[in-house]
Amino acid sequence: MRMRRIGLGLSVGVALMSLGAVVPSAHARSQTDGDERRWAIIVRGVGGSQEYERQFSAWSRALYTILRGRMALRPDEIYYLTAETPPPSDITVNVDRATGDAIARVFAEINKKVTEKDLIVVFLIGHGAYDGERATFNLVGRDWSADDFARIISQLKTRNVVFINTASASGEFIRPLGKTGAVVITATRSGREQTATIFAEHFIAALSDDRADFDKNGRTSVMEAFSYASKATADWYARQGLLATEHPLLEDNGDGIGHGDATEGDGAVARHLYLDSVTAHLPSDDPELRALARRKEELERAIESLKGRKAQMTAEEYERELERLAIELAEVNQAMRRKRK
Repeated sequence: MRMRRIGLGLSVGVALMSLGAVVPSAHARSQTDGDERRWAIIVRGVGGSQEYERQFSAWSRALYTILRGRMALRPDEIYYLTAETPPPSDITVNVDRATGDAIARVFAEINKKVTEKDLIVVFLIGHGAYDGERATFNLVGRDWSADDFARIISQLKTRNVVFINTASASGEFIRPLGKTGAVVITATRSGREQTATIFAEHFIAALSDDRADFDKNGRTSVMEAFSYASKATADWYARQGLLATEHPLLEDNGDGIGHGDATEGDGAVARHLYLDSVTAHLPSDDPELRALARRKEELERAIESLKGRKAQMTAEEYERELERLAIELAEVNQAMRRKRK
């Protein structure tokens, strides 16, 4: 892994320096309302220098704040594994050292609680390496390879997994992780892009920046965050007058081949996948509105799935099913507007 000096002028840092600055909405969903849950694992790896230790800590803490605030996850739904010594004093739940053993324990613990509908999001923030055959992420102690992560993810009860590796050489994680059925995002397009990356900063910023909500539906999808961060990363290199040494990829159709945009089958899942629950910021005392929101999300996913099956259907079948779904979606949207008024 080759080092590059990166300034600590984080776009996410100033607004998010205090972990108590953002708290979940008072209307955030309860534990018993039947919604699928979100689980997040943040793995902050070894920095190797004071500069990168500070950089990775700032990014990881900013991410934690966004997950607790805008994404409305509870402390017990977030696991924070870090190479820092000592770990952050203001993160007191589910904190451990960033070791392979700790990662295995966290996955085992989550797998006892998770349901098939739940979503698990894994963030790797740090350095990676590639020796021409094996890609790894730098941990305290033995580094973990792409195959190590793929093996443990394949054992989960839910197939709803988003795996985001923001490290150098992370592109080699696409094939093994993609074949588990996870949505995979990497900072680089291959293991040969081994210079330290900045993609993490821009992806984290996307989760709290309304400009990343391209369709203006009030939520930022995984695809939107990826697209925003990819462009912001390319723009950063252009402003610095540097040749880009990282090219982010996304893979979500299970073929193990990533792309830099929504092409060749990738993007259909990530476009309708969100890190916050659809009901996260809706009033908990309005079950009808929450049910409508869940149905809206189901219909949007059904329409996207239908588009993917278009080539296997007759034109009449496709148009008939699309019209049915579109009419119901319009009715649900109208009912939600009435409820909100």
